[in-house]
Amino acid sequence: GLAFAGDVTVNEAWTRATVPAQKVAGVYFDIESSADARLVGVQTDLTDAAEIHTMSMEVGVMRMREISAVKLPAGKTVNFKPGGYHVMLFDLPRQLQAGEQFALELVVEGAAGERSEVAVTVQVRNLDGSKVRQHQ
Repeated sequence: GLAFAGDVTVNEAWTRATVPAQKVAGVYFDIESSADARLVGVQTDLTDAAEIHTMSMEVGVMRMREISAVKLPAGKTVNFKPGGYHVMLFDLPRQLQAGEQFALELVVEGAAGERSEVAVTVQVRNLDGSKVRQHQ
């Protein structure tokens, strides 16, 4: 239920701005669950095509592949970052502009199999991944 969703904390969710013809984007964040759980899905209004991916070395080559779940051990921060776990968005309908934000929902499954959705706000950073300075 809702109490469980409150046990999952997500910080620093971000993606890079995209260039005009770009249809894919990687989303990164830090996630921590107070109880053993698993991240089992991602959804966003931006596109129907959102997947959980990991980077791994295979025969000396970095390969990206889709995975069905990521373990969230109790009390441990799991980092989704370039070169590691990340969320891939495909078929983007438009360019992502630096400084904007969009909503992402993470589907988390608890030890008993119960599922809850965690709402996350993703900040779109500059093309180089640096944070956008807010104009006062």
